[in-house]
Amino acid sequence: MKNYKYLSLPSLAALLFVSLAASAITPTTARAWEPRHPVNVIIMAGKGGGADKLGRLWQSIVAKHKLSPQPLIPINKGGGSGAEALRYMKDKKGSRYDIVVTLDSLYTTPIIIKGLNIDPTSFTPIRLMAQDTFLLWVTDPKIKTVDDYVKAVKASNGKWKMGGTGSGQEDSLVTAMLADAYGLHMIYVPYKGGGTVAAQLVGGHIDSTVNNPSEQLGFYNAGKSHPIAAFTDERLPAFPNAPTFKELGKPDLIYYMDRMVLGPPKMPKDAQEYYQKLFQKISETPEWKSYVKKNSLIASDIQGASMHKYLVQRYKLHEKLVPLWLKFNK
Repeated sequence: MKNYKYLSLPSLAALLFVSLAASAITPTTARAWEPRHPVNVIIMAGKGGGADKLGRLWQSIVAKHKLSPQPLIPINKGGGSGAEALRYMKDKKGSRYDIVVTLDSLYTTPIIIKGLNIDPTSFTPIRLMAQDTFLLWVTDPKIKTVDDYVKAVKASNGKWKMGGTGSGQEDSLVTAMLADAYGLHMIYVPYKGGGTVAAQLVGGHIDSTVNNPSEQLGFYNAGKSHPIAAFTDERLPAFPNAPTFKELGKPDLIYYMDRMVLGPPKMPKDAQEYYQKLFQKISETPEWKSYVKKNSLIASDIQGASMHKYLVQRYKLHEKLVPLWLKFNK
């Protein structure tokens, strides 16, 4: 199995330095642009998932702290594994009033659906707010370890159901990586959002998920689900009893998802700079810091030129990952 791990945040320090240096020499405008009507925050998934929670959190932070003269308006466009949102953003080329909260379908959907003719690296970089994490979740109290899980999946004779957000998105990629690492045969069941996935697991309609912590946290706190392993470099403080796959001898099973904000292609520079400053302010609020800690995100402050380079790197990585999913999905 190839190593699919990509640069974690500490490794991005050099890119951040470039960004900060560039911003330091950028001349300020005499009169900074501000929005004159509400800003559309496009969410690449359905309600209840991680991206949806972020978009609505940012909306509430902006309103509470009066960070903008106009409100942020979250709009869910999760159709076609994010294709609906990407198409919308491409069509809004040059707009000052549309930004998008991403999932990693930002990369995978254009690779899988060639007819979209969308280049995600052409979108205007605003800010990488955080990297989201993944855990392997179950509800069966008899499954306490990954060994238990592997035995249960194999005993199902191909009937085991893994739920996830979309098809060909990050959840399905992580599922394909897991199946490849352990030689598992599962049925992947796609849903429109992570909130629905979490509810389907607890409802007994699927057997496992690779939900982000924010999507499964409520059920976990209620004792209705539990994580048995994490797809991270190190154990997550909020789930100290869930070992990493790296600890379990599977160092390639590491994956993080980008929680970033982008503008449409050719967004005017004054608008780009406005949103970069806005999300910088959001990142400094206690509400954002609390959300990051509670939901096991890894905070980031990558933006500008460094973020564009990061986008290119991530797109190239997913060009390697998508074939693994297509093989799994045959």
